[in-house]
Amino acid sequence: MLKERRIRQDFLFSPYLCPMEIKEKKDIRNLSPAELEEVFKSLGEPKFRAKQVYEWLWQKNVSSFSAMTNLSLALREKLEAAFVINAIQVDKVQRSFDGTIKSRFRLHDGHLIESVLIPVPDDQRFTVCVSSQVGCSLTCTFCATGRMKRVRNLDAGEIVDQVVLVNQQCLETFGHPITNIVYMGMGEPLLAYSNVMESVDRLTAPTGLNMSPRRLTISTAGIAKMIKKLADDECKTNLALSLHAADDTKRNEIMPINEQNNLEVLMDALDYFYQKTKNRISYEYIAFQRFNDSMEDAKNLLKLCRRFPVRVNIIEYNPIDNAPFQKSDEERIDAFARYLREHDVMVTLRRSRGKDIDAACGQLANKE
Repeated sequence: MLKERRIRQDFLFSPYLCPMEIKEKKDIRNLSPAELEEVFKSLGEPKFRAKQVYEWLWQKNVSSFSAMTNLSLALREKLEAAFVINAIQVDKVQRSFDGTIKSRFRLHDGHLIESVLIPVPDDQRFTVCVSSQVGCSLTCTFCATGRMKRVRNLDAGEIVDQVVLVNQQCLETFGHPITNIVYMGMGEPLLAYSNVMESVDRLTAPTGLNMSPRRLTISTAGIAKMIKKLADDECKTNLALSLHAADDTKRNEIMPINEQNNLEVLMDALDYFYQKTKNRISYEYIAFQRFNDSMEDAKNLLKLCRRFPVRVNIIEYNPIDNAPFQKSDEERIDAFARYLREHDVMVTLRRSRGKDIDAACGQLANKE
């Protein structure tokens, strides 16, 4: 058995792989540190080679084996024969009058995703909004991405690539690195759980980009069992619930996921998350004209703010084609926010950024 395994490994690392085998090459970034060590052990290479390659991949974020200059040429050729690095590529960049930058990226299989850089230079805050899936399966009625259908989850490397490339963009444009990462782009992060959490590990690890987990926020439309899993896995990031309605009847109407994860179930899961992690929780609340912006809606929302500490982000609606909603009047939004503040709820009003380039909340849809 051991002899057979060695033969397979020798074949795997042969520089004379046929085209069919080349097609099946695995992205080396999908290997764990322990699996990388096994690769180099099979090659008769010292264990520290795995650490070197890991640093090239996750600290220096190289996109080719030829860039790994502290490895011998022969070793790089063996890696090239057996593995690939499926780095994403910039396909299109759009710049808004307000400084927001939307980037469309092409994946190795031709699919497209989008990320958004949201700069607030006066506050020294530069946030990248990353995607976690190609498309989305949740069909929220107000969201353009939900009309695309889910094609696949992004690999951890594809998520990290978005951060790396947008960070380069941020440095070139504003002379400042990104300060925050939000998983609020295309897709539902908790339905790509393992890859999202692996990307969090890579972004926060000292052997990766070494960002503080408090600078990361994972957003979800509301999948209770996965929120509890975040808590059980001792997640250290912030958590945001895309709430958008504070009663089940209205939330069922705009977010079908609520039919399986109603508000009581979600509140239990969020309470569980907070009790186990003490991490910050926020509610994202898009204000729709005369749908969820009344005083009755505000009172319902207040009830959901009583169970654990929470911040409410009220977001201006960004219209999309063939959706039945309109942006709420500023007077109604202001009155809504004022009521919550008068009852000691921390509220932030978020005006839309990047509307002119379809980069605002709910507008990501890979439009030409």
